[in-house]
Amino acid sequence: MNRGRREPIVIGGVSVAAGEHRNVDIPVSPLYTHDGLSINVQVLHGSQPGPVVFICAAIHGDEINGVEIIRRLLKHRSLKTVRGTLLAIPIVNVYGFLNHSRYLPDGRDLNRSFPGSDAGSLAARVANTFLQEIVLKSDYGIDLHTGARHRANFPQIRADLDMDGARGMTEAFGVPLALDSKIRDGSLREAAGDAGIPVILYEAGEALRFEEMYIRAGVNGIINVLRHLGVLRRSRRKHPLSPPIVSDQSSWLRAPESGILSTLVPLGAKVVAGQTIGMVADPLGTRESPLEATHDGVVIGRTNLPLVYEGDAVFHIARYGRRTDQVERQLEQFQEHYESQEP
Repeated sequence: MNRGRREPIVIGGVSVAAGEHRNVDIPVSPLYTHDGLSINVQVLHGSQPGPVVFICAAIHGDEINGVEIIRRLLKHRSLKTVRGTLLAIPIVNVYGFLNHSRYLPDGRDLNRSFPGSDAGSLAARVANTFLQEIVLKSDYGIDLHTGARHRANFPQIRADLDMDGARGMTEAFGVPLALDSKIRDGSLREAAGDAGIPVILYEAGEALRFEEMYIRAGVNGIINVLRHLGVLRRSRRKHPLSPPIVSDQSSWLRAPESGILSTLVPLGAKVVAGQTIGMVADPLGTRESPLEATHDGVVIGRTNLPLVYEGDAVFHIARYGRRTDQVERQLEQFQEHYESQEP
């Protein structure tokens, strides 16, 4: 008899028994060559009851840091014993991933296509499949992202902190910065939130690049959240990093004119209003225009492309008010912690 044993979970039509780890392929629309395509899901269905948590990456196909984070996560020794269920999806936008593209072949942004439809565009169908097969079978979610091409983000959590469960996950993750970020129309977070499923978004690094320190922080952060949710056993060791400091205001500083950009501050830098943090010069070197911070804050995003047009977003600055000095200390602590770790 199996009295008290957990029921199987069904993903993509495949039944996964309690205590089993299965690799499941969820079919999506084939390529126009009629070659099949699928979203791969690693299903860890624990023998003991607990929450169902999904972790996904590459909703934008060129944001590959999260793919490596999930690969390393699945090798982590702590995952040998899982309470509840872990659904790990390293590549959601398979089409974009194959083509090094943020978008789907129909030109749409998958993260603006939820909840989707089973009779709509390619983007709508992929969104609907992922929502029905993964999101709506979960209790919590972690969505992994990076900046766009030629744009890098300092590790940060974005979440709607008014939603039940989101703040606890954000504080558990273990990065120094968080944005209380309201939900965008058509996003995965919106579709999950409408169903009462809290999702936090980890932003770190740049598209089409691996950032070793940010990958390590991502793996550790997910383990921390899984321990917080009871999916993994809690660690007896005290967490070495403080909870993040939350900002609910951020803005982009834009290029005052077209030209050659020189950036004068790195990601994570503290800036003050009026400080010159970059220069834009014409190619002949006859004229330079300074970029001055419009308010105190911390640089959480930055372009890496030295060629800009007037109005291009150059620095993303989050406001922390009187807590800016505290943020600066936590950023230093975070960098020292991960730089000292072995790869």
